[in-house]
Amino acid sequence: MKDYTGERIRNVCLMSHGGAGKTTLAEAMLYNTGVLDRLGKVVDGNTTTDFDPEEIKRKISISTAIAPCEWKDHKINVIDTPGYFDFVGEVKQGIRVADSAIILVSAKSGVAVGTEKSWAYAGEHKLPVVFFINKMDEENADFFKVVDQLINTFGKKVIPFQVPIIEGEKFTGFVDIITMSAKKFDKDKLVDTAIPADLDNKVAEIRGVLAEAIAETDEELMEKFFADEEFTPEDINRGICSGVADGSIVPVLCGSAANNLGVQPLMDMIIGCLPSAAAAQTVKGKLPESDKVVEFKTAPDAPLSALVFKTIADPFVGKISLFRVYSGTLKSDSVVFNSTTQKTEKIGSLFIMRGKKQIPTDKLVAGDIGGISKLQNTNTNDTLCEQAKPIVLDKIEYPEPSISLAVEPKAKGDEEKISAGLQKLQDEDLTFKVTTNTETKQTLISGIGEQHLDVITSKLKSKFGVSVNLTDPKVPYRETIKKKVKVEGKHKKQSGGHGQYGHVWIEFEPGETEDLTFEEKIFGGAVPKQYHPAVEKGLREAIQHGVLAGYPVVNLKATLVDGSYHDVDSSEMAFKIAAKLAYKKGLAEASPVLLEPIAHVEVYVPDSYMGDVIGDLNKRRGRILGMNPQEGGIQQVVAEVPQAEMFKYATELRSMTQGRGYFKLWFERYEEAPAMISQKVIEEAKRNMAEDNMDE
Repeated sequence: MKDYTGERIRNVCLMSHGGAGKTTLAEAMLYNTGVLDRLGKVVDGNTTTDFDPEEIKRKISISTAIAPCEWKDHKINVIDTPGYFDFVGEVKQGIRVADSAIILVSAKSGVAVGTEKSWAYAGEHKLPVVFFINKMDEENADFFKVVDQLINTFGKKVIPFQVPIIEGEKFTGFVDIITMSAKKFDKDKLVDTAIPADLDNKVAEIRGVLAEAIAETDEELMEKFFADEEFTPEDINRGICSGVADGSIVPVLCGSAANNLGVQPLMDMIIGCLPSAAAAQTVKGKLPESDKVVEFKTAPDAPLSALVFKTIADPFVGKISLFRVYSGTLKSDSVVFNSTTQKTEKIGSLFIMRGKKQIPTDKLVAGDIGGISKLQNTNTNDTLCEQAKPIVLDKIEYPEPSISLAVEPKAKGDEEKISAGLQKLQDEDLTFKVTTNTETKQTLISGIGEQHLDVITSKLKSKFGVSVNLTDPKVPYRETIKKKVKVEGKHKKQSGGHGQYGHVWIEFEPGETEDLTFEEKIFGGAVPKQYHPAVEKGLREAIQHGVLAGYPVVNLKATLVDGSYHDVDSSEMAFKIAAKLAYKKGLAEASPVLLEPIAHVEVYVPDSYMGDVIGDLNKRRGRILGMNPQEGGIQQVVAEVPQAEMFKYATELRSMTQGRGYFKLWFERYEEAPAMISQKVIEEAKRNMAEDNMDE
C-alpha cells in the first residue's frame, strides 16, 4: 500500500440498524479497489470484516473492524461497526476515530431504531453524514417511501443526490441530480443513458431543492441563486462540500451492496465530498492530570498524539492495540510515552489491519489508522505521545452495563481459567465488567444485554477453552427485628477437670444504624469487664447469619444487662458462646423480618411508551416517584423498585420500546419484604441448607 498524507485519507464509519448491509458494503468497496477478487457473503461466513468465529457463527457483526482500501489515489479506511444494540461499545469506538459516517438504510424496512441511534451518535461527534439506501434490488424496495421517512425523521436537510431507475421492477441505474445525467449499470461499469421521461418532474423538483440548499452555504452563491444565474460545476462542488461538512446538506445515495450496484458512485462521493483526515487543522487534548488544554497541528511533522481505540485479546498473538494517529508520525522500532499510564512503551513492528490480516508498515502518519501488538502497559482509551510533549486525548465514553448474571463453571477446578479469560475479555470490551460479590460468593458478569453476555461466554469457550452456565444473581437480602426482648444465654460444661461457664442476659431491640450497636449496663460486676468484649465479639460473629434465612442481620441493638460467672470455669470463649445462644433465642422471639434491597431506577423513554413503562414498573412492585420531560420528546421516569425484580429489565425494556428506552439503576436502601416474597425466600434458604448438609 502506498504512503498517503492526511489530505488523501478518508476515515469513514459505516453505521446502521442490524442487517442493513454494512459488512456487505465494506466487502463491495474492497472488491472495487482490487483488494478482493470475489465478493464474500455474510451468510457464507467469508467476509473480510466479520472474521471472528462468533460473527461467522451468528452471521452478524459483533466487533468493529477496519478495512483500508485505495480508490483513485486516495486511501479509504472503512470502519465497519455492529448494528445490534448489545455491541454499542464497538460503535462508539469506530465513530470516535472517524471523520464522517455513512448510515445504511434498507430500501425495504426503511428508518429503524438503529438508524435513529446512528444519527444521534454521528451528531454527538459532529460528523458529516451520507445516507445510503441499500438493497434496492430486493422485492418491495421503495426508494421514495424511505426518502420521505428520512426527511420526516431527520429534517429537510436530507436531500437525494440520486433517483433510482426501475425497469420491469428491476433496479437498472440512477439519475445523478448533481450532473443532471442518467447512468445504467453494465456489469462493473456505468454507462450513460437518457433520463427516463417519467422521472423528469421528480428530478426537476429535487434539483430545485438541492440548488436552494447549495445557495444557502455561501453568500455569493445565494446572490447567484436569486439572480437566476446557473451554478457552475465548481460552485456546485464547493457548496455541496461545505454543506455536507457543516451538516446543512445530508446526501442520500442508493444501491445494492450485495450486487455491487451504486457502490462506486458512493466511493467517489467519499473522496470528493467527505472531509479528509487532515480537515481538522488541529487536535485538542489536555496535559496529564491537569485541565490545561494543549493543541497540536494535525501534520506529520507535529508532536505525536495517537489514541488507542480498541484492544483485541488474541490467545495466540497476544494483545493487539488499534489506534489512530492524530498528529505527528508513529514509527516502528521507536519509544513512545503513554500519558494515561505514565509509562514508556517500545513500539515493535507496526501494521495496518484489514479485517484480521496484518499488513506491515514502517510508519503511520497523522490521520491514519493502524495496529501494534504486545504493548505492555497500554489499554483502550490510552494516549501515546512524546514524553517531552505529553497530551491526553478525549476518551471514548462507554455506556454503563445494564444487565448482570452470575457465572458458574460447568467443570470443577475451572475457576482460575475462567477468571483469567474474563479478565482478558474485559480488557477487550469496556462495556463488559467482571465483579465478585463477596457476600453471595458469586462471580458476576455485566454487559449491555443478554446477547452481549451470551457472546462473552461463547468467546470464553472458543478462545480460552472453558464452559460456564449463566444464572440469575443471588439477591443480598438482610434480616432485622421489630420488637424488644430480654433473653438469657447460658453455656455450662462442668464434668471433671477444667469446665466452661458463661451466663448472660441480653436485651435485643431495633437499632438506629445498619451495624450492630452494643452497650452494657452491668451492675455489681455480675459479668466482669474483661468478658464484655467477648460477648460483643460473639454477637458480631452471630449477626452474619439471621434466624429466618441465614442472611446478615442489620439495625440491631444489643445491651448486656446481667449474667453470672465462675471464678475458675469462666473464659472468653464461654461468654462468646453464651452470647451466641442468647442471640439465637432472642432473635426468634423479637419478630424477625426479611429486608430486601430497593433500587433507585431512572428510565428514559419517548413519550409514546410512557404508559407501558409505568405499567410494567408497577407490575415489578415499583413505586413511581416522578416524571420529568427531557430534550427531544424523551421522558424520565423515576422509581424505586425491588432489586430482585430488575435482573432482566434491560431485555424487557428494549422489547417494550423497540430499543429506544434505556435506564440507570443503583442501590438505594433496604425495606421490609412483603410476606409472600419473604416466605418464598425463607423456604428456598431452608431447602439450600438441607442440600448443603446432605452434600457434607
